[in-house]
Amino acid sequence: MSEEQDKKQQSHQKKMEKLKDNVDASIAAASTERGVGILLTGNGKGKSSSAFGMVMRALGYEYKVGVVQFIKGEQLSGEELYVRDKCPEVTFHQMGTGFTWDTQDRSGDIAAAKESWAVAEKMLADKSYHLVILDELTYMLSFKYLDEDVVLNALRNHPTNQSVVVTGRGGGSGLADWADTVSEIKEIKHAYNSGVMARKGVDF
Repeated sequence: MSEEQDKKQQSHQKKMEKLKDNVDASIAAASTERGVGILLTGNGKGKSSSAFGMVMRALGYEYKVGVVQFIKGEQLSGEELYVRDKCPEVTFHQMGTGFTWDTQDRSGDIAAAKESWAVAEKMLADKSYHLVILDELTYMLSFKYLDEDVVLNALRNHPTNQSVVVTGRGGGSGLADWADTVSEIKEIKHAYNSGVMARKGVDF
């Protein structure tokens, strides 16, 4: 090893040692063990995909998972096909009306939202669920299909060891205040805006 390479190695080692010390300190400081509330929001692609990544993680440990999808339902998605067929550990429910901007039926959408929320509410009260995904729930609050106080009360009072993931754009400050972790996915570019059709197995 040359003198220059040796200096680079020593510099790299010092940086990595400092980084390791910081990581170890953060791990040591996190001493509370409980489920977490996660809000995945923003106008970018990947919120539901991230949530289903956590479904796969939970299934890897053979945990019981519940998924309720609001908004979606008329068009089959890859996650629905896979979970329904391959994952008996997952309780899967879809609102079934499709996108609210397609149905244009407020009263029908509200009824469907309340029916789906009843399913979600049971999951949020059942400590056997290690992970509950409430996909696109934010729209139900933004459109005022569901009572925000009722939703937030159920989220705040879920079992201690249960983790809950809420996805979707908007939803109000109440959800952000409830969540332990909030991630905002920002759209930089999207193929759809360039005329590229949604891709099976990637977009749905």
